[in-house]
Amino acid sequence: MKIKPLDDRVLVEPIDEEPKTTSGIIIPDTAKEKPRIGKVVAVGTDEDLREKIKEGDKILFAKYGGEEVSLNGKELKIIQRSDILAVMED
Repeated sequence: MKIKPLDDRVLVEPIDEEPKTTSGIIIPDTAKEKPRIGKVVAVGTDEDLREKIKEGDKILFAKYGGEEVSLNGKELKIIQRSDILAVMED
């Protein structure tokens, strides 16, 4: 099965980054928040959005943004354009 987002929505795979304190202490799973960084899997049909966001981009999204979906054992999010805060560059 495949998911194709519509209009101004983006399908994102959240990236779990192991959070550490500045002194190098790893924060346990029970204390960390859900990831807010993700890799774009698919972009909706909005032409303006497709010019700005591409598949494979790494984005920062709103803390409580998007709807969670499960596809082939992966947890994904469908996020609206207004919940995308930034495109991250290396």
